[in-house]
Amino acid sequence: MSVPTTMAVAGRTVRRVLVAGLGLALVALTPLTAQASGTTEAAGEPVAATGAAAGPAGVIGASSEPVRVAGAAAAPVAVTRTTLAEDTVIPRGVTVDLVRRTMTLTAGEKRHLRGRLEATSTTTGIVGLTERIRCLDASGRTVPVVAASARNHEGSDTVTYATPGHLPLFADLLFTAPADGTYTCVLQGTAYSSLTGSYHLTAVAGKTWLEADDSDRVGAGWWQNPACESADSGGACTYVGTGPARRDAWVFYDDGTPTRRWQAHPDAVSVSAQANLELTTCYHGTASCATAMQAHPRGKNAVVDARFEFIQLGTTGHACRTHSTTARRTVTDDAHHAVGYSFLTGLPVDPACGTRDFLMRIYVKHVSGQTVKIDGVQSGVTSLTNGIAFNNFG
Repeated sequence: MSVPTTMAVAGRTVRRVLVAGLGLALVALTPLTAQASGTTEAAGEPVAATGAAAGPAGVIGASSEPVRVAGAAAAPVAVTRTTLAEDTVIPRGVTVDLVRRTMTLTAGEKRHLRGRLEATSTTTGIVGLTERIRCLDASGRTVPVVAASARNHEGSDTVTYATPGHLPLFADLLFTAPADGTYTCVLQGTAYSSLTGSYHLTAVAGKTWLEADDSDRVGAGWWQNPACESADSGGACTYVGTGPARRDAWVFYDDGTPTRRWQAHPDAVSVSAQANLELTTCYHGTASCATAMQAHPRGKNAVVDARFEFIQLGTTGHACRTHSTTARRTVTDDAHHAVGYSFLTGLPVDPACGTRDFLMRIYVKHVSGQTVKIDGVQSGVTSLTNGIAFNNFG
């Protein structure tokens, strides 16, 4: 958690706040062909680039709506969206179940779940908001992994969101059934703050929903950043910035975990990939970063460049075809945590490469301002930075 602070940032008074922090080497991967098929965004709705395939559209007091989603050069995928039917209060320090979906699966079956949580606030102060997708087995035990994203709600008077005062968050999970059985996946919201007085966040009906595939996502692959606790007392997290931090980093690639190759299914006519990158600013006094990484007072904000790459490998293990999308992101100290969403859709599998192997990675480069932490897995189960690869079948 970050410490209380009071200061003016960009002409806006910041009140006392205490928000919870979330808490095969390859040589010379040089791109031969670059294709941008998606966009990355940090504050509002993910948007598909021109020519990209459409992404998915998409029980506690909720309604369900079947959605047909077309992928580029792929057969439609059936997705069901379950929508929050009534505005639901998220009190301070309480995790609230918002929407759920129950599925009967066989061992190894995969489902892509995507959650959207739109929240308003009753205060002009800053309140932390975390969204989670958690799946439970028939006995009520959580099945790892839990997908999460977080950002501070900057107050009911905030005009920088697409809809003033309305903060949207998204989270994605590729759930794999560990055994035959019935599983219930729940979209949850949690609010954190040290503000005094009576206030709460509210999940907005109709704009808050959970989507789930209706059939197996055959051969889909999951990536996640390694362990990185909220306070990082053990110094396990990756930072990009100034001082002792790295100037740049490769997520899913040089983070100390084995580099993963994913193989497209022999019958796939194309593939798609996406990634959610969670960053946290490391201003003086925050408890969300190692002390050595806190270079500037609150209000400096951070600017980073991010490039999401999905690379088809050749027979030598080098890059054969590189697909990428880039974005410059500003993460404010008021938001503190922020997620960027990247999509590359309908990518052809080039037979000339000689393999159907792919590698996913995100290049993150510090441009200016605060050092940022690249958030990872907390408590061994909750993933804040992750990626998914999909087969598209004709």
